[in-house]
Order: sequence, then C-alpha cells, then structure tokens
Amino acid sequence: MTDVNWVALTVFLLFFVLVSVMGFLASRWRRAENALHLDEWGLGGRSFGTWITWFLLGGDLYTAYTFVAVPAAIYAAGAAGFFAVPYTIIAYPLVFLFLPRLWSVSRVHGYVTPADFVRGRYGSKSLSLVVALTGILATMPYIALQLVGIQAVLDVLGVGGGETTNWFVKDLPLFLAFGVLAAYTYSAGLRAPALIAFVKDALIYIVIIVAVIYIPMRLGGYGHIFDSAAQKFSTLNPATGKASGALVTGPSAQWAYATLALGSAMALFMYPHSVTGVLASKSRNTVRRNMAIMPAYSLMLGLLALLGFMAIAAGVGKGVKGYNAQLSVPQLFEDMFPDWFTGVAFAAIGIGALVPAAIMSIAAANLFTRNVYKEFVKPDATPADETRVAKLTSLLVKVGALVFVLAMDKTVAINFQLLGGVWMLQTFVAIVGGLFTRWFHRWALLAGWAVGMAYGTWTAYATGNPANPKIHHFGANSTQIPVIGEIGYIGLTAFVLNLAVAVVLTLVLRAAKAPEGVDETTRADYTADAGDEALKEAPEPAAAH
Repeated sequence: MTDVNWVALTVFLLFFVLVSVMGFLASRWRRAENALHLDEWGLGGRSFGTWITWFLLGGDLYTAYTFVAVPAAIYAAGAAGFFAVPYTIIAYPLVFLFLPRLWSVSRVHGYVTPADFVRGRYGSKSLSLVVALTGILATMPYIALQLVGIQAVLDVLGVGGGETTNWFVKDLPLFLAFGVLAAYTYSAGLRAPALIAFVKDALIYIVIIVAVIYIPMRLGGYGHIFDSAAQKFSTLNPATGKASGALVTGPSAQWAYATLALGSAMALFMYPHSVTGVLASKSRNTVRRNMAIMPAYSLMLGLLALLGFMAIAAGVGKGVKGYNAQLSVPQLFEDMFPDWFTGVAFAAIGIGALVPAAIMSIAAANLFTRNVYKEFVKPDATPADETRVAKLTSLLVKVGALVFVLAMDKTVAINFQLLGGVWMLQTFVAIVGGLFTRWFHRWALLAGWAVGMAYGTWTAYATGNPANPKIHHFGANSTQIPVIGEIGYIGLTAFVLNLAVAVVLTLVLRAAKAPEGVDETTRADYTADAGDEALKEAPEPAAAH
C-alpha cells in the first residue's frame, strides 16, 4: 500500500460528499406531481433546456474515459490515441441530421428508448428486443470504464491497497463509491447527474486550463514534452523489436486510425445514454442548439489528450516493468500539482466518472423496463411499476459493470469503450435508417444485426495482447483492438457486413412479399416541435407501444 496523500484525499472527499448530497437532493429539483413515472425518473420529465442539456450531454459523453483512458492510450501508444478528437468532431455534424428527428418522433409517441422507436417504426418486437439488449450489453463495459477511472485515482491517492493486497481490501473504496452512486441514482433518477454535471464540467475546465499552462512550465515547455515523447516512441522494445507507438501516425496505421475515428463517431449517439440525454430535452430546437455548441468540448478533449505526452516528459512510470498506463494522468497530477490542487484534479476525474455512470445505468434500466419487462413480462405494467423496475434494474446494471472491472484486464481500459462501440454500431442501420426510410424489412435488419454482432464479437474476442502473451482475448492495445491491420476498425467492418446483409435480404423478402410490420409513425411525426399540434394530440407516454 502506498503512502496516503491526506491533503489531496481530504479535498477529494469533500467534493465527493458535496456531489453525493447534491445527488440525493436532486430528487426534489424540478420535481413533477406525477413522480412515479418513467418519463420523470428516466428522462427528467423531458424538461431540460439548452444549458442543462449541454451540461448533461457534456457530463454524459466526456467521462473518466476522457480523463484517464484517452491520455493513457497516448502515453502508451502515441498518436493513435488521438482518434478520440476527430471522432467527436465528426460526430456532431453527423448526428445533427438525425437526432432532431428522433427527438420529434419520440416526443409524439412517448418513446423513452431507441428500441421503443424501432418497435413503433417496424412493428417488430424481436428487432426492438435485440436493440435493447445490445444497448444494455454495451453499456456495462462503458460503466466499467468509469469505475476504472475512480479506481485509478484511489490507487494514486494511496487508499485501497496495491497489487499485492487482498483483492477485497484493494477494491473496497471502489465498492463504497459504487454504493453511493447506486443510492442517489435510485433515488433521483436523471435529475441527479443533470445537477451534478454543473460541478463536474466546471471542475474539468478549471483543471485542464491549469494543467495545459502550469505543467508545461514545470517541464520546460511543449518543445521538451514532444521531444521526450518522440524519444520514447523511437526506442525499440527488446522483446518485440518494435517501437511501442509513434509520435505521428505512420502510413500503415492511417487506415486503421481513420476507420476507428469514423466508426466511433457513428456509434457515439447509438449508445442509450447519449439518446437519453437527447430525449430529456424540452424541444427540438434545444437538441439542434446543443449539437451546434457541443464541439466546444472537443477543444477541451484535444488539450486533455496532451496530458499523455506530459506524463512521458515527467518520467511517470519510467523504468517500471508492466506499468499501468491508466495511472499515468493521476500520477502526473500528484507529481506536478500542489497537494490541495491534486485533490481538486482527482475530484474532477472521480465526479467525471460518477455522472456518466449514473446516466448510463439509467439508460440501460429504461431499455430493460420498456423493451423487455413491459413488452414480454408484464404488458399491463403501470407507470409506477415501470419506475420501480427501472430503479432496481439500474442497480443490477452497475453490478454487471463491476464484474467487467474485476474480470477484465484494466491496463487497456480504453477497449471497454471500443468494444461497446463494436456492438452499438450494429443498431445504426435499424435506428438511423428507420428515421429516414421504411424501405428496410424488419427480418433483414434482424439478420444483418446478427451477422454484425457475431463477426464483431468473435473478432474482438480472438485478438490477444502482444505485450502480454497471457492475455489471449479482448486484450490487445488501443492501436490493434478492435482494429485489425489493414481491415480497420472491427466495428465498422461489422457494420458494413450488417448493412450488406440487410440490403440483400430486404430485396429478397420484398420480392417474396414477406409480411412487414405495421408502422405507427407518420411523416409529420419526424419534424414536430414542442408546440406542434402533433404533440398536443400525442398519446400518453405510458401508452407508447
């Protein structure tokens, strides 16, 4: 067990207690009379304006993955880790085209999840079910990534023990943080992370601005930082005869880099937690405005990614065999900042994990409740029944995420998010395609999903970690998994196979006049705004199916 940094730990705990109290108090914030309704617990009453939505989506999308895993990938592999910057830049113009349409049709029909939309558009319970289960599956490793961020901070703070300590003692602080997260999410629903997101984003902006100015001053400037990174990535590994990464992406890696960025951009708003933040908005224009101003976070992400190079220049982990790159940024902060500001920085990472983890668990709970429980278990469930089941499911999803944390190799934690992206891309054809056309046949979409999921999962599973021969599955570093040589990002390759199968089988099924499901939507539903007649005549959300 390392020495405890008591000053930093005290500051960290103060912020943790503050946001926990805010999380519990959020149950009374803007609370509606009918609180026992999934719209209230799971979507915050669909009442969030531009600024609340902006902070909520920022807190949702820019997570501990952003603060820990992206700089860690750059620390370990160099320029390949910067794929997160272009993919967020690509994502917002892309989703500007279809998210307002999804908000409109969901508001008209009371849809709570993207699987609700698929059910209504194609009249297919089976297709809706696989979209829901895919979202739940992909959310668990993403929540796990947030818990890895908290764990990295606790390790550097000196609490929870080291690698040689009993596993339960080592992870006890993580379990406690998990318990607090579970409690206030259960109590307040989406309002809790929406309120806490203000604190989280403010802390992150403060820490990043200070870090990109103060740390280079202590390290001799950016010139020295980049020289140190170039020296590291020009040194060959004696075991493999290859460099561990590159300061500039080489020609042989550019296709993999480009497909990884594009595929990640396409998958970003397929995640159920991203859709949850969008559907919580009070108007179509709120969604459009947010897609226009969200790129401000991409600027922050680019600056934050540089922390990986700064950790190299600061000598973090130098000479330590098998050093866990996930600790590089927390250790950099502890080495460079005064103890009190280290506590502030660690609080930003910790809260940056709690906010998205809460939203993700809520989104997964919404999926299970509306598209599994209500659809197949209890079709006559009341709004109160739905809310109760969603609360319990949010707890179980977090337990599933803990299993990912404890069972998988955390030294390549960025793969938790990339693996989820492989899965979520397989819902793109059904969701985005359905927002613009009813041409695809529901059975063809189901077959395409199955092919994409099977290929993507198996290919990722079969890829090991070259740096650690003991890890044979889901384990290669961020430059290789889920990217395979010249083939590119596994998720995008699986998506192409998915689309090809869906197109071919749609042609076959239409020629065979196979029965199509009933489409309960109309053209006007996709452009309706909060004041439109279509919304005034909409069914109650509880009856949306």
